[in-house]
Amino acid sequence: MKVPPISPSRLLFTPGPLTTSATVKEAMLRDLGSLDSDFLASVRSIRTRLLDLGPYPPEDYECVLMQGSGTFVVESVISSAIPRDGKLLVLVNGAYGRRIAQTARVHGIALDVFEVAENRKFTPELIAEYLASAAGITHVAVVHCETTSGILNQVEEIGHVVRDAGAVYIVDAMSSFGAVPIDMAGSHIDFLISSANKCIEGVPGFGFILANRRALRSAKGHARTLSLDLYGQWAAMEADGHFRFTPPIHTILAFEQALNELEEEGGVRARGERYRQNHIALCRGMKAIGFEVYLAEEDQSFIITSFRYPPDPAFQFADFYSRLWSLGFAIYPGKLSHESCFRIGTIGRITSTDIEALLEAIRRVLREMGVQWVSEDVAERTA
Repeated sequence: MKVPPISPSRLLFTPGPLTTSATVKEAMLRDLGSLDSDFLASVRSIRTRLLDLGPYPPEDYECVLMQGSGTFVVESVISSAIPRDGKLLVLVNGAYGRRIAQTARVHGIALDVFEVAENRKFTPELIAEYLASAAGITHVAVVHCETTSGILNQVEEIGHVVRDAGAVYIVDAMSSFGAVPIDMAGSHIDFLISSANKCIEGVPGFGFILANRRALRSAKGHARTLSLDLYGQWAAMEADGHFRFTPPIHTILAFEQALNELEEEGGVRARGERYRQNHIALCRGMKAIGFEVYLAEEDQSFIITSFRYPPDPAFQFADFYSRLWSLGFAIYPGKLSHESCFRIGTIGRITSTDIEALLEAIRRVLREMGVQWVSEDVAERTA
């Protein structure tokens, strides 16, 4: 039987999984057992180094690794941290906030949902007003960078309001942690959630929870699942360093190398600056072509950007996407409820040079599609 050829890699302009370095990929070429001392040393190192990124003092905070995608890890926190008599408020301005609310419903957790438009940030004033009129809220959850649009919510300011209300604060920092500095103590965050395949630039397979130790201990006995029991996972790791169930060994090894590369780059702020320069180059180029950014500039993150479809019937996103894919570039479809947009991520192992290559491909594809909305200047440069 003839084995089909492996298709070449693309540059991924997505919110994750994303483009990784060759050395991160190479780290997965090593086989280890789940009880091997080398592997257990890697797990210990990763838990310590993730706390160091804050830095989050180890006397107050814990790091728990959890198998699965980012959604699995969010579900671990939601299904483990809230007691049977608790009530969760989810702040929603995009699809991932709605997913948190859906998770709570599946587990029968008492729930309030405060939803605003997808192009509107949550402000502390909005939250304070809501909490003043709500009853029984014990936990509040919000998405930091809501990649539905690319908006960046004000987690620190919201945290002060949540603390004043006496609630436990859960932040989904899936697409921001590792590039946007987050002060857990100053923001009064009890549970901070992220994933291996985002700004740390690892590969999919596990996520992690940075937790206030007091809040983590209070989760004992609240889990509604076996495999996603957050307290149970932490207790096992504290006892013998093991995952309770089969760990994603190769993903862990890749992540350890990704942490090395984050450190070599200069840490969270340096990585965030590279991403910010990617974002600046992208928006400058897309606006020159004629595209309109969905969000106001002051609300936009440098993680991912939503662009409105051009007003020309010749533009069909599926065709646009497939043409770019054939040229070696992967972008993302839109996820907004009421706007026709697509998204381009600026995180991962990419630079502004890669952004310029993508922009040149976009100009070429639009010309080939016959999109008349593109300026004559752009058409001439791609001829």
